[in-house]
Amino acid sequence: MASKPQALSISATTMALKGVRIFLNAGRAAAERRVHIAPVSKEKRPKSVVPGSRPPQKVFDSLVKSTRFNKNELEALFVMYKKLVTAAQSTAPPAAIGQPAAKVDGIDQGTFRDVMHNTFDLVTEETILERVWVTWERGPNGGEGALKFEAWVRGLSILLKGTDEERTAHCFAVYDLNSDGFITRDEMFLLLKNALLKQPGDEDPDEGVRDLVELVLKKLDVDKDGSVSLDDYRQAVEQEPLLLEAFGQCLPTRRQATAFLKTLNTNNKS
Repeated sequence: MASKPQALSISATTMALKGVRIFLNAGRAAAERRVHIAPVSKEKRPKSVVPGSRPPQKVFDSLVKSTRFNKNELEALFVMYKKLVTAAQSTAPPAAIGQPAAKVDGIDQGTFRDVMHNTFDLVTEETILERVWVTWERGPNGGEGALKFEAWVRGLSILLKGTDEERTAHCFAVYDLNSDGFITRDEMFLLLKNALLKQPGDEDPDEGVRDLVELVLKKLDVDKDGSVSLDDYRQAVEQEPLLLEAFGQCLPTRRQATAFLKTLNTNNKS
């Protein structure tokens, strides 16, 4: 009984990862109680919108081609975007004492977090949520400033209507903490440790986390070079879909995505 098997079956890995998800879901439930998530309702949406002109029609035409939203959905998303920017502006701190708040030209990180929490039920570890924010397009080099309308739509297209390939690439980018194209043992350790440390009663979970890292690495590291490339990750997820969010939730549930899209289209018709 003391010896370890030379290889782990997919079913054994699945059972172990289900154990990881129990830990993560327990942390998620606790976080939900802390943030007091409220359902999205028309009554609570701000009535004012951002002043200024809408993007040129060619922007909408381009987004119809490059995303999975139709024209009506894009119009509804633009209305939502303007309201979110208004909310960001209303909470922005003043640029200096006695001066008005600095203009927020897009969706800021705090507003983005609120949307992920309240609208898409993405109650996850702060490291994961930070990484989700970083991976969305902002600025010419990415990761800069507020989230503009086009980037907002492209990101939502992946989260809500993305193909398996797009969802896989999104999760990989979130887990690749230093954005070097590989998920290493150290990154896996940090991701799992951040999740497990939130559980009460765990004094020193490091040893257990290391065991989980080795377990998951055996399934993800297809070419056995000690780290996980996107190609490794893609092949592993194709064989075992549970591995897609092995290190924490970074996608809305299908239920939340469907509910949001239904609301989007309902509001569009009203």
